[in-house]
Amino acid sequence: MQKNIILCKILKMSKKGDEFFLTINIKSCRIVSNKEVKKIKEQSTTQSWIPIEEIRKNGMIKTKNKYIKILKVTPINYNLKSDLEKQAILNSYKIFLKTCHFDIQILVQSSKENLEKNISNIQKNVRKKENQYLKEIAENYIEYINEINASKKSSSKNFYLIISKKISKEQEYNESFEIIKNDLKERYFKIKECLSRCGNSVFEVNTKEEALKILKSFLNTRKEMSLKNYKKEDKSY
Repeated sequence: MQKNIILCKILKMSKKGDEFFLTINIKSCRIVSNKEVKKIKEQSTTQSWIPIEEIRKNGMIKTKNKYIKILKVTPINYNLKSDLEKQAILNSYKIFLKTCHFDIQILVQSSKENLEKNISNIQKNVRKKENQYLKEIAENYIEYINEINASKKSSSKNFYLIISKKISKEQEYNESFEIIKNDLKERYFKIKECLSRCGNSVFEVNTKEEALKILKSFLNTRKEMSLKNYKKEDKSY
């Protein structure tokens, strides 16, 4: 005997104590079969709301109406620069913003870091030191890192620039992929040249594996997942 399920539109959800109460719209309730439920589940997968159609071998990402390229940026420590250097960096950055007449998305990824490995390496080096003064400095530094690690204030940041080229349906069929690729490459070189004047290094993500690794680092934020495990996962994008 085939079981049916009643599907209703939820208007409100409230909680009293340990119990949850749902307010539903009775008019919207309808009986659905198991086949329809299965179809709804298939449509509500994670991949269904990620607007990625394809990731090319060169790292370019294709969505419904655009091609996307990811650039990695190595930051500089602005606070350590002199006043003259800071002024030069700001002027170079103004030129960068005026020169690049296309959309750029700046993306900053912050993640908590465990400094126990760093502490262990410092402790090994301290044992080799004979100078007592250097040992004291190292021990004070280890104590400082331990405090940061205990308070979980240590974090690392990755900086990315996202550039894209919009395409219409006509362009998708008529315009060669090489033309699109060269256009994004030209934008990359322009950004690299401008930001190099600020002291930043810019690298393009030019492999499918690297693009997947970056995407998964944003989509999967569970602590137990590390970048080393990404290659073992299913690459079914």
